[in-house]
Amino acid sequence: MSALPGADGRLRCPWGLSTPEYVDYHDHEWGQPVTSVPGLYERLTLEAFQSGLSWLTILRKRAGFRAAFAGFDPEIVAAYGPVDVQRLMADAGIVRNRAKIEAAIANARVAVDLGEDLVALIWADHDSSRPRPVRSEDVPAQTPASVALAKRLKQRGIRFCGPTTAYATMQAAGVVDDHLADCFVQVARPGA
Repeated sequence: MSALPGADGRLRCPWGLSTPEYVDYHDHEWGQPVTSVPGLYERLTLEAFQSGLSWLTILRKRAGFRAAFAGFDPEIVAAYGPVDVQRLMADAGIVRNRAKIEAAIANARVAVDLGEDLVALIWADHDSSRPRPVRSEDVPAQTPASVALAKRLKQRGIRFCGPTTAYATMQAAGVVDDHLADCFVQVARPGA
């Protein structure tokens, strides 16, 4: 399937048309470069929480996630302990999954330890010459690059990030541009 016209007549990736939350996320955020440690920590965390759920669930709870995880400041989240885990398990504003919550805290500690190396790890396979996919069917769930990224992240201690979650993070952070070729969204290139 190629891009489809939205209510405003602009062509969008079909997944980005079904709800106002998807339209906004598609048009203004998905695929735009994220090169800060907190920004990448947020993308990794949200993609891990999305595993097994609808992305719409995560988007609708995003404000709750931001409040619960201190605006995704890894320095603050890295200091969370058992009391914070219990607080988060009781927070209806987020997805209350103990394994994912504990992974988010552990991953904050890794993000703090890595610092800017986290950015380098995630952006290692960036290729701005890669053409945009033509149809939705051309967008993979994972790639050799996402398999390699998941392995690198796991070696550094990142939890709850397999090849599919790694690829979703790459898409969300703009490492890959998977907007369809005829989609109106233009992705800014880092350093451009």
